[in-house]
Amino acid sequence: MSQHVGELPKKYDAHANEEEIMRFWKDDHIYETVKNYRSHGNKFYFLDGPPFPSSDTPHIGTCWNKVLKDSIIRYKRSRGFNVRDQPGYDCHGLPIELTIEQKWGAKTKKEIEALGLERFVLACKECAETNSLSMTRVFQDLGIWMD
Repeated sequence: MSQHVGELPKKYDAHANEEEIMRFWKDDHIYETVKNYRSHGNKFYFLDGPPFPSSDTPHIGTCWNKVLKDSIIRYKRSRGFNVRDQPGYDCHGLPIELTIEQKWGAKTKKEIEALGLERFVLACKECAETNSLSMTRVFQDLGIWMD
């Protein structure tokens, strides 16, 4: 970090401070270091109930949920546990399909068939993949430490 121990800036800049901490975590591989340091502890398995990537930004409730789960994981690691955290996304059909149906203005399955079933499936896949990446960035910006 750029500040010397004991030195305080004259004006606090939350955005700059956050960027500096995120850069430190990334450049010094802090998440990986903590996981490796705890690799011989008692095992604690944490499977994150995944959100739907039907939007490019997660719902505020999903963000709050992730923060709470992250605090549990950090607590367990601080207590010496070897935590296996497994986040993910629920990319099954319905929420993604509804998103694409709305985007296309399709009201019935016949309309989707007329527009092309293969095209529809590819649009659903692209939606899920694009939104998953976008949501992952939001969770990283929140400081979530899940692999």
